[in-house]
Parts: sequence; structure tokens; C-alpha cells
Amino acid sequence: MATEARRWLPLAVAALLAVLPAVLTPYTSDLVVKIIILAVFALSLELLVGMTGLVSLGHAAFLGIGAYVTVLASPAYDAANPLALGGACVGAAALYALFVGALSLRTRGVYFIMVTLAFAQMAYFVFHDTPLGGGTDGIYLNVRPVLGAFDAGDKTHFYYLALAALVATYGLLALVRRSRFGHALAGIRVNEQRMRAAGFATYFYKLTAFVLAGALAGLAGFLLAVKDGYVSPELLSWHESGAVLLMVILGGIGHLRGAVIGAAAFVLLKELYATPAFVGETLAGHWQLTLGVTIIAFVALLPRGLIGLFAPASRARPRGPRP
Repeated sequence: MATEARRWLPLAVAALLAVLPAVLTPYTSDLVVKIIILAVFALSLELLVGMTGLVSLGHAAFLGIGAYVTVLASPAYDAANPLALGGACVGAAALYALFVGALSLRTRGVYFIMVTLAFAQMAYFVFHDTPLGGGTDGIYLNVRPVLGAFDAGDKTHFYYLALAALVATYGLLALVRRSRFGHALAGIRVNEQRMRAAGFATYFYKLTAFVLAGALAGLAGFLLAVKDGYVSPELLSWHESGAVLLMVILGGIGHLRGAVIGAAAFVLLKELYATPAFVGETLAGHWQLTLGVTIIAFVALLPRGLIGLFAPASRARPRGPRP
């Protein structure tokens, strides 16, 4: 019975999120949308870290590329088609992921981490040091995308667009996890050498996962650019890559729900510690320190992540491939 309840939990959460706009204030609605977008971003990294065993420190590059393409591909004074624009963002991020993955996946361990970081920093400096994306000042999205009655400039319309993206991302990765491809990724995570000996072309499995993860991060970048109407090079910085990795670790590596929980916890903790009304002026001025100490405490006390609070010990660890 408990297992069945856990299976229906994501649908129940999605249904709850669908009715929330009726009771949310503008501030809390904006906060929930931010959590939803970062949850999509965290899920994209979960595909690499939790399902494939690839720890990337350059994942923000795909988020930033998706965000920049949103602005650069939009007409200056007219509304773009959100489907075409979103597809362009996802495609551009996937292409860069294909390029990065084709080279970086020839390395392993700490070398893979450093190579992905190097490629992300390379993309960062392209936007930071050239006029392509406005340099350090960034660029603005003048007109939000419109398609028929849908207007991304409308807060309610955009809320449901972001929610649909989260549901689609979660559903896609849930299907991937249960597929033969997903079981192959799990086998690569556990023992890649044994999978190669069994006849699996592990490089191409990992490259496919890397490209898919980059594409989903590009989708999150598209949503973030439309939400804020502004893009800066900081979206591609290693700080953003580290933050999303913290979300995955905080929620619990190896669980899709953990990535969503980690994104929500990270945003809410950051908002809490940066608000003087909650923690006082002194702590609010040093919210990074307080947030860091809190995350260290969570990792020390909950080694399986926040998902360990809700899942039995037997299910809290990532499962290997089924025989």
C-alpha cells in the first residue's frame, strides 16, 4: 500500500500545484515558479549524476545557452512563437551538449569533472567577454512569446507553462528509468567495465544521456529567460553548476523526487536566510554562510538526502539494473 501511495505522489503534487495559483500571492507565485524551473534544471542533472554516475560541474552552460538563445532568437519588438523558440533553445543546448559530451566522455572521474567545468567556463567567457550577448551587462527580452490565446507575459499562463514543462520532464525521465536504456545507464553507473564486457556500447549510452540532460537544461534556461526577461553571463558560471549539484545532493542522489525536493529546499532556505524579517539583519547579510552551514548539516545528518526522510532505508539507495 505504501508503495502504491508513493507511485501516485508525483501526480498528487502536480495536481496540487495546478490549483495553487488560485490562492497564491504575486510574491509566492513567483517563488513557486522559480522552484518549478530549478526543479526541471535539477532533474536534468539527476539524469547524469543519479542515473548514469557522471558528476558534471559544467551543467550551467546548457542552462545559459538555452536562456541566451531565448533572447537572441526572439524578434526585437514582436512576440515569438513559444513552441518554435523553446525548440530552438532545447536544440541549441543539445548541440553544445553533443560537442562537449563527445570530448569529455573520453575522460573519467575527476578529469571528467574538470573538462566539463572547462567547457562551461569557455561558454561563459564567450558571452561575458564579447558583444554577442551584451557582455557583462547581459541582454533583455523585450516581448514575451505569444501563441494564440497563450501569452507568456501573463503570470498565470506562464505558471502553467512551467508546470507543464516540469510534469513532462519528470514523466520523460521516469519512462527513461524504466526502459532498457535506463537499465543500461544504471548498469554503467554500477560497473561500466562489466557492461562493456556484456556487449554494451557504453560510450554512446553515456553520450545520449549527456545530450538529453543538456537539452532539458536548455528547456529550464528558456523558462528562466522568459520568466525574468533578462539574461546575464552569470547563468553559465560554475556557481550555478555547483548550486544545481547541491540541489541534487540535498534532495537525494538517485531519485527523481529527490531532485525536485532538493530544488524546493534550496530555494526556500535561500529565501528564508536572505529575509531580514525571518533571521534578522545580521544573518540576512551573510545568508551564503548560513545556507552553507545548513547544507553541511543536512549532508552530515541525512547522507541519503531529504528523500531519506520519506523513503525506507531499503529504497533510499539508487537501484542497480534488474537482471
